[in-house]
Amino acid sequence: MELTDALSALFLALVQGATEFLPISSSAHLIVPHRLFGWEDQGLAFDVATHFGTLGAVLLYFRKRLVDLGVASFQFVRTFEPSEHSRYAFYLLLATLPIVIVGWLSKDLVATHFRSIVLIGSTTLCFGLVLLVADHIGKRAKQDAGLTAWYAVLIGMAQVLALVPGTSRSGITITCALFLGFTRTAAAQFSFLLAIPTIGAASVLTMLDLIGAREPINWAPLAIACITSFIAAYLCIDFFLKLVEKIGMVPFVVYRVILGGGLLVWVWWM
Repeated sequence: MELTDALSALFLALVQGATEFLPISSSAHLIVPHRLFGWEDQGLAFDVATHFGTLGAVLLYFRKRLVDLGVASFQFVRTFEPSEHSRYAFYLLLATLPIVIVGWLSKDLVATHFRSIVLIGSTTLCFGLVLLVADHIGKRAKQDAGLTAWYAVLIGMAQVLALVPGTSRSGITITCALFLGFTRTAAAQFSFLLAIPTIGAASVLTMLDLIGAREPINWAPLAIACITSFIAAYLCIDFFLKLVEKIGMVPFVVYRVILGGGLLVWVWWM
């Protein structure tokens, strides 16, 4: 791998990790450099490596919560007596179903037709403003105990919109949860935990494509990409959850407006 390719891979892994859990769209930040700077696609193996990095970050960060959810789910299977933790685990799986089904059916369409700068700029801008409205009018009163199966389905259906680059998976799920009246922290935690089955499913599908493609694998840059995305994602999760109640969504909305508007102006100017 040439130095330029190595640096671009390192940069893209850092971007993937830093933007996966912030409500600013990781897919937009990954597609834009390819389109603007003419960088070559890093390939399926790179996608798998960065996804495993971000997945590892969220698993490590929420390890105690995940143990509680797992133990409660096991106890429910044994006794059929639900608890708050077992219900929460069920809601996470329920919210995952829509994007798994729609993502599987539309993966070719998304990969080939949802890549234009105009679309990315528009969705980055528009869904950023929707996030601002949700943060402003949401009651921000419900905690985890307020979650229901219906709310989980609604958040899961909202997550399907993240298949369109620029929407932001975390952004749209947090937006929906805020509209439903959840606190910023509760909304963010459900969104981040929802990333586990979602990213896991996406990683499995991408890995199957990788096996089918039989691409030659250079393990060294993939290891660097995985570690880089892991560190960046972990730090961003920690940063966001510690500060979200204080700073709110306005800084992220401002960033999205600048990014989305800048992309649209760039396309118009060119």
